[in-house]
Amino acid sequence: MIDFRLDDEYEALRKTVEEFARSEVAPVIGDLYEREEFPYEIVAKMAEMGLFGLPFPEEYGGMGGDYFALCLTLEELARVDSSVAITVEAGVSLGAMPIYRFGTEEQKEKWLPELCAGTALGAFGLTEPGGGSDAGATRTRAKLDGDTWVINGSKSFITNSGTDITKLVTVTAVTDVKENGRKEISAIIVPSGTPGFAVAPKYSKVGWNCSDTHELSFDDVRVPAENLVGERGRGYAQFLSILDDGRVAIAALSVGLAQGCVDECLRYVKEREAFGHKIGEYQAIQFKVADMEVRTHTARLAYYAAASKMLRGEPFKKEASIAKLVASNAAMDNAREATQIFGGYGFMNEFPVSRFYRDAKILEIGEGTSEVQRMLIARHLGVA
Repeated sequence: MIDFRLDDEYEALRKTVEEFARSEVAPVIGDLYEREEFPYEIVAKMAEMGLFGLPFPEEYGGMGGDYFALCLTLEELARVDSSVAITVEAGVSLGAMPIYRFGTEEQKEKWLPELCAGTALGAFGLTEPGGGSDAGATRTRAKLDGDTWVINGSKSFITNSGTDITKLVTVTAVTDVKENGRKEISAIIVPSGTPGFAVAPKYSKVGWNCSDTHELSFDDVRVPAENLVGERGRGYAQFLSILDDGRVAIAALSVGLAQGCVDECLRYVKEREAFGHKIGEYQAIQFKVADMEVRTHTARLAYYAAASKMLRGEPFKKEASIAKLVASNAAMDNAREATQIFGGYGFMNEFPVSRFYRDAKILEIGEGTSEVQRMLIARHLGVA
């Protein structure tokens, strides 16, 4: 029989992260969020817990866990705050995972111990100002000059790219153009502080205000030839593979936000009175909360299914897209309904649901828009 219960090890991790989020994140994140400050102290505590090393082998400083353990962690963190959750997700799935999956042994030994320890963060430089969903429209160029790559171009919306502990950005760049006009795209590690590598001031964002996000520029940036990650010309394919994993992670994060909306509403409807009754006694409110729980439950099953296929080594691209689409929609719908249930208080920044509402929309955009997910699902079904 299919059993969706977590085993003892997963459940212990889930409870540990849940308690951490409630006791360490919840009391301070509201003020940090409004000041748009990166949560360095929270990150340091998560690093001590080993959260940044969850899916990596112990030989590289990891915890020897798996990707589902990361997903459970992201869900529990996002029940309280998505900025903190996306910092872990990007640090693990986007910063360290490309090096672990495709890097040389020397690259792994050099970079992974700090990244797994959480004392350093890595970033993932794919999106460009004119690219968006069209990741293949990369304009950043890298030319091999002897034993050195010379990189020119820019990247946009890059998470974890400008913190005090950011150590590298792995960027995609065009390394050749074939006679038929087809671009050869490769992935190259650019360490922070490399001459010509500039980090723009942080974006002013609608949500994820405690997450670090910048535009990056590369002006004759020179890095050693051995900084190439994986095979030359395979950078685009490598990053698409990383995005498949990341969609499951973002689905888990989305489920956390959706569940956080349910949590907050359950508390509120038992306390708030209107017309002489607790508002939870009114059927209109009951139906809203019930629908929120249904969306959350369904989305959780979707990402569990995608993660299970991933861990078994089976193809999971379609399931990852389904999970990401269903879960991000659930997060957005639940955030909207939670704000409605809270009424005027839902529009006040002192209440978590207002933060959830501001954070939810990006989940339908990042790691592949909802439209891209539908396109991928249709493609796997053979529609086109």
